[in-house]
Amino acid sequence: MKNLERLLKALANQRRLTIIKYLKKSKEATVGDIAEHIKLSFKATSKHLHVLAAVDIVEKEQRGLQMWYRLPSQPHHISKYISNSLE
Repeated sequence: MKNLERLLKALANQRRLTIIKYLKKSKEATVGDIAEHIKLSFKATSKHLHVLAAVDIVEKEQRGLQMWYRLPSQPHHISKYISNSLE
């Protein structure tokens, strides 16, 4: 039950939903690319991405000095539903 609550709280934010929508369209992106697209600071965007990664809504991969984010190939069924609703 606690995990479901964390997942729903992570999804209950307009900025994070915008990030999910952007990643669905672009497949993967750096924190800087996402921040620029959603018009938010790098630091704030990074915090939102950390929340999404903590509940496995996004996956992250370090490449050199940059962190890349993408939606998982097998998303949680609730986040999959949310992602499909954002089209």
